[in-house]
Amino acid sequence: MENQEKTVEVLNDLIEINNDRADGFDKASSDLSDENIDLKATFDKLSSDSRQNVIELAGLVGRSGENPDSGNTVLGTLHRAWIDIKASFGGDDRHSILAECERGEDAIKKAYKDALQENELGEHVRSILLKQQEGINVSHDAIKALRDAHKAL
Repeated sequence: MENQEKTVEVLNDLIEINNDRADGFDKASSDLSDENIDLKATFDKLSSDSRQNVIELAGLVGRSGENPDSGNTVLGTLHRAWIDIKASFGGDDRHSILAECERGEDAIKKAYKDALQENELGEHVRSILLKQQEGINVSHDAIKALRDAHKAL
């Protein structure tokens, strides 16, 4: 029973950070200026990816007989507030947007790395987390490459 409780805790933490990620990309997408509108499709896809992750994670929690979390983390909420403040002072240039998105991607990468270090996870859960982690790593690298490409200009 303790293993199940730990697994549910890990899954709920990942649900919250995926909600943060989706909301963060939605926020970034809605705040884009006309010269950065090309990022909208990328941000919308990454938001959608996280919402799909939440559906999978919530299903795993539900199978254990527990109710999945549906909220966000305090840090994620604070991060979005910081983005709002930064944008109000003219920090909406492409490099700043991508740097903040990469910072969020760093956080979710760490969350998955930490989650996968838990020994109590069953193989089915572990395989789903590994698949989701792979997608997050690819997304992180894409955001970082976009940021670095703009920085070089």
